[in-house]
Amino acid sequence: MTAGNFSSDLAFQRLRELRPILLKLHKALLEAERESYEQANGRIRTKGEYFQLVIGHEWFSWLRPISKFIVQIDEVLMSKQPQPPEKAEELLQEARDLLQTSATGTALRERYHVAVQHHPSIAAMHAKVSELIEE
Repeated sequence: MTAGNFSSDLAFQRLRELRPILLKLHKALLEAERESYEQANGRIRTKGEYFQLVIGHEWFSWLRPISKFIVQIDEVLMSKQPQPPEKAEELLQEARDLLQTSATGTALRERYHVAVQHHPSIAAMHAKVSELIEE
């Protein structure tokens, strides 16, 4: 095995480890947003109503890039075609770019920052994700 293959294998392994943590983080972020939405707008009555809000309402729009990113990971990890060695590294870099917290910047970064600051479970998951995606 060459050093390049070993590096690529490690990147794919990190991606496989990242996926379930990212799914839990995404779910926790959705739940935090649901609570916030309900405080401002009243109770969401059904799962169908919640689903429609998540996919179509501006309130939840900042979470959609994370949803799309999880789909990208799934497509790569579940592909029947061999993936180029660089693909896992590209996705890890995208995770680094996507999951930054900042009090200013994009809606995702700002709202993610608030969630990390106000929810200890989200902060713990963010720390695990950060550890996996660090260079």
